Amino acid sequence: MSDQNDLDRHAAKMAKKKAARDKIMATKTDQKGLIIVHTGKGKGKSSAAFGMIFRCIAHRMPSAVVQFIKGGMDCGERDLITEHFSDICQFYTMGEGFTWETQDKARDIEMAKAAWEKAKELIRDPENRMVLLDEINIALRYDYLDVQEVVDFLTTEKPPLTHVVLTGRNAKEEIIEIADLVTEMELVKHPFRSGVKAQQGVEF
Repeated sequence: MSDQNDLDRHAAKMAKKKAARDKIMATKTDQKGLIIVHTGKGKGKSSAAFGMIFRCIAHRMPSAVVQFIKGGMDCGERDLITEHFSDICQFYTMGEGFTWETQDKARDIEMAKAAWEKAKELIRDPENRMVLLDEINIALRYDYLDVQEVVDFLTTEKPPLTHVVLTGRNAKEEIIEIADLVTEMELVKHPFRSGVKAQQGVEF
C-alpha cells in the first residue's frame, strides 16, 4: 500500500509541477534573434556553438560560420560542413592560427579585420538565421578589433530574427552586456594538464 501511496504522491507532485510550468510557458510568446556568448576557461565553447549550427542545418535554416583564429588547425566541423552541408551553411576560415603561432601581430590584426568584414556581410543577410563568430572573443581580447564597433553593429544592424554566437575566452564586458544568453564554461579538470595532447574527435 505504501508503494501505491508513493506513486500517487509522485503523480500529484508532477501534475502540480507541470501545471506551474505550463503557466510559465504560456507567457513566453516573444521570438527574436539572440546574441549568444560562450566564454570561460573550460572546454566546449566552440563545440556547443557548432551544436547549434548543426541544429540549424537539421532544420534547413541557412547559417554561416566565420573562424577568427583557428585557420591553421584541423577542424572536423569545418570538414563535415564544407563537404556535406555547404548548400545550407557557409563556412569561412579567416584566421591563420593563434597569435603565438603566427608571431606577426600586424598580420593577425589584418586577418581579424577581414574576418569581421565577412561576418558583417553574413549577419546583414536576413536569410542567415544563425552566424557563428568562432573565437572572436580572442580577437577582441587582444584588441585586434574595436569592441565598441562590434557592439554598435550587433545592436543596430543585426536583423531582428538572426542569431549571432560569439565564442572564446575572456569575453569583454561590453559584449556580455548586450548579450541575451551568456554561458561561462568552468574548467574543473582537463587531460592536457596531465600530459595528454589534443585528440581528434574530442578537441578537433
